[in-house]
Amino acid sequence: MKGTLLFAQSGGPTAVINASAAGVIRRAQQCGFSKILCARYGIDGILKKQLYDVTHMTESQLRLLADTPASAFGSCRLKLPDPDVNSEIYLWIEEVFRQYDVRCFVYNGGNDSMDTCNKVARYFKKSRYDCAVIGVPKTVDNDLVGTHHCPGYGSAAKFVATCMTEIALDTAVYEKGRVTICEIMGRDAGWLTAASVVAKPDLICLPEVPFDVRAFYDKAMDVYDAKGRCLIALSEGIRDKAGRYVGEAGQKDSFNHTQLGGAAAFLADCITQKFGVKTRAIEFSLPTRAAGHLQSLADRRDAETCGRHAVELALQGKTDVMVTLEWQDGKSVCGSLDLHHIANEVKKVPLQYVTEKGSNVSETFLDYVLPLMEGESHPRYQRGVPVYFDSSVLKIIGR
Repeated sequence: MKGTLLFAQSGGPTAVINASAAGVIRRAQQCGFSKILCARYGIDGILKKQLYDVTHMTESQLRLLADTPASAFGSCRLKLPDPDVNSEIYLWIEEVFRQYDVRCFVYNGGNDSMDTCNKVARYFKKSRYDCAVIGVPKTVDNDLVGTHHCPGYGSAAKFVATCMTEIALDTAVYEKGRVTICEIMGRDAGWLTAASVVAKPDLICLPEVPFDVRAFYDKAMDVYDAKGRCLIALSEGIRDKAGRYVGEAGQKDSFNHTQLGGAAAFLADCITQKFGVKTRAIEFSLPTRAAGHLQSLADRRDAETCGRHAVELALQGKTDVMVTLEWQDGKSVCGSLDLHHIANEVKKVPLQYVTEKGSNVSETFLDYVLPLMEGESHPRYQRGVPVYFDSSVLKIIGR
């Protein structure tokens, strides 16, 4: 195919985000694009014309890339203006695309990234620039609408389930233990926290249910009094009835999202102060999305397949769409959905899975999550440490 394919990554990374990159690059090579470029630091790299030429990446490089967690080409959190209100930045994007003859733009990201993708596609339709714009889903939060699940979630859920299982064993060592509160990523949706049900913690608190602090203390202490210990999993995004985050840091990013973290520490400290009970707060935080050694093989396959399918959609003449995953006969099948149905929407955990008046998750959730966690990818190790792709081997074009 004539013309250039340009790929970029955006938002928070995952353990398998680079598997999608490998899928895009490999399929683009097979389809004969004149050139294959990857932006450094997402849309920001496009604006700065910082682009890697990956046209001739070898199969061994692509396999190593797929093993590697985090965004190998760099990411960003840059909010673009509405193109109907301010088109200046889009004029520049189009100029960059014309300079490199970009005819297919694949953007890999989550909710905010799909908003960016949709805005670029809308502008190109208006300016009549011939370029397919395709979104590839990615988020450990699993909160993109229109898709059964998102690449990145299965591996992160595997990390949560594994760590919670091991922590549960550790908390049971002593006859008299403590209240252990594990804070798990998830701003507006509790998909990751729900995966902790694999380890059967005593309480599971999701952002889908308003958080009642007094009820939480009562339940935690009831469990502690009965068992001599209490293990709790809660989402970093838990909020009270007024919508205030527990442990809110107050700072906001460019998309006006509140910086989270500290809910577990806050609640653990309160329990110690109120009841004189030993506590421990554990923030899973970044390791949840960075654990390449715990890649789910099913998740990795989905990520690569989504990357390949994005190129196929472009070849079919599609634009302003995101690749979706449907669940058919116990396996993932790719589809697509118009981006305007997806951007800035949030898929919540269905309340049918929430039990015990909002303080736990039904084991029926296992039917959803376990297939997404299946299999191990076994990255290559050297001297006991995983070997990952080093983007420093790539050169910025024009430099």
